[in-house]
Amino acid sequence: MTAGGIVATAPRGHGNPVLVLPGFTAGDTSTAPLRATLRLLGHRPHGWSIGSNVGPADHVVARLRNLVTELYVTHGRPIDIVGWSLGGIFARIIAANQPHRVRQVITLGSPIHMGTHQSNVSHLFRRLGQLWGYDQGPRQIDLDPIPVPSTAVWTRTDGVVPGLACRQTPGPTAENVEVRGSHCGLGVNPTAIWVVADRLAQPDGVWEPFSPPSRLAWAYPHHDEDSAAAVAPGRSD
Repeated sequence: MTAGGIVATAPRGHGNPVLVLPGFTAGDTSTAPLRATLRLLGHRPHGWSIGSNVGPADHVVARLRNLVTELYVTHGRPIDIVGWSLGGIFARIIAANQPHRVRQVITLGSPIHMGTHQSNVSHLFRRLGQLWGYDQGPRQIDLDPIPVPSTAVWTRTDGVVPGLACRQTPGPTAENVEVRGSHCGLGVNPTAIWVVADRLAQPDGVWEPFSPPSRLAWAYPHHDEDSAAAVAPGRSD
């Protein structure tokens, strides 16, 4: 099956608002392909319109807080947030602070557990935590768990942050989904996009672990118990 064919088979949405957050030094241009695909699949995606993600600068944090409030009020409902890399860290902290305004969080290659020595941008993650009241000390970043349903998409061959650090603790509404690919390709990775679309297509008040159709099971390796526990057996459709 071709990449385009994989995405074309993804579940369709119900017009829910989706905020898509870019990674470090990136902006809305980087998430444009993902947002375009989600729009075609029936969602209402929004970029963050803040420019490049320079990390937890005061103006970025303030604007993002306001943006979440604006989308919540405009649409009259909690929003979904998809965050790529550092954008996923923003997403999880927003959900921890404003859970009534967030329906679910989906992260793409976002380090959820990480010592500050493990990434060349980890000092930015720590600074972000300080601004949002999550100062956990100089050597540890831990954004697990969060009080809304969440899916952490990760890859062993990430190449930018430790792949294993991008997993969360599996729970009743928390899961990890492993895909094949690179960190910088996650936003255009067809199998990652399929996961995002599938998660976003769930009706309000309903959340079940990701379960790929049997024809796509090959695309979602899960060699460890954490991933296997979080991902249900493949569907037969």
